[in-house]
Amino acid sequence: MACPKKKTSNGKRDQRRAHWKKQAEREAQKAMSLGKSVLTGRAKGFVYPTGEEEAE
Repeated sequence: MACPKKKTSNGKRDQRRAHWKKQAEREAQKAMSLGKSVLTGRAKGFVYPTGEEEAE
């Protein structure tokens, strides 16, 4: 039978939330950086089809 679980402490909860938010912030920064490099044409290792290739 299922038994009641122990309550998670506030510190552990806050730590987990802080890690999740920090991770999301890092991913957003990487996405922004990739977008900027694609727009400036300096992206290496990222395949981005241009309008000329689509017409062919």
